[in-house]
Amino acid sequence: MSLLVVETGPQLLVQDQGRRGSAHLGVPTSGALDQSALALGNRLVGNPEDAAGLEVLLGGMRLVCEGSGRVALTGAMMLLTVDGRPQPWGEAVPVRAGQTIEVGTAAAALRSWLAVAGGVCVDPVLGSRSTDTLTGLGPPTGAAGDRLPVGPLPAPGVAAAAVPSGSSPEARAWLSLALGPRDDWFTAAAVERLLTAEYVVTPSSNRVAVRLDGGSEGRLDRRLDDELPSEGLVTGAVQIPGRGQPLIFLADHPVTGGYPVLGVIDRQALMACAQLRPGDRLGFRLSPPSSLPRHRP
Repeated sequence: MSLLVVETGPQLLVQDQGRRGSAHLGVPTSGALDQSALALGNRLVGNPEDAAGLEVLLGGMRLVCEGSGRVALTGAMMLLTVDGRPQPWGEAVPVRAGQTIEVGTAAAALRSWLAVAGGVCVDPVLGSRSTDTLTGLGPPTGAAGDRLPVGPLPAPGVAAAAVPSGSSPEARAWLSLALGPRDDWFTAAAVERLLTAEYVVTPSSNRVAVRLDGGSEGRLDRRLDDELPSEGLVTGAVQIPGRGQPLIFLADHPVTGGYPVLGVIDRQALMACAQLRPGDRLGFRLSPPSSLPRHRP
């Protein structure tokens, strides 16, 4: 089976669970911005959780099936249709050769993931089929006319309940974080400001980073003005560049950076970042120490 891309919407990417163990080569982890949403879609169609699927930005995607199989849509709530007929979101949907799959425009949130039984089987690069928008590794961004190969049909997946990711946003998203490793480079007032100010997601945000603006009330002043040698970065790092406004590094982030990292957000906050739109408002709060996972670069 293969999928013929007819329309992509604003961005269509092949993503899996990412490249692990290549940071020493300067290679970001990449992978689906909400790995749990893609893993759930894979379980619904009977795939291993690390199979590659399609990350759909804001919807508007249209594919033609060149074979029979199953698909499932997770992440943001977007309308899934097959030959114009609405299909259940968050469930395995059978498709036949010649049928057209469409993903409608997102009314809220930002990204959904289309899992297909057998997985999208483009050639892996450094052990992953993910598109890395920073380095260009992996398959190119999807374009009309592309044919995406799909692996052999697996056994039917087990029933599972999908949960929409960011489909009903609050007035302000709250992101939990642990301070460090460079919080001592900032004034006590700056740390307090990070935890009380409201920040707005800027249009320059992408898969590399969510870039924020808190105006003068959200500016984070440094206590030390020394030059920080480049050091390793992890996904979820909250870095403070020279202008004093924070950014949150996502899956395609560089592996090193020269600005101090004031904190690292937790896994739940990281998944929420996949659905933040320009103009969305957010705030930070401290995570209980017991809730913090181990972050890998």
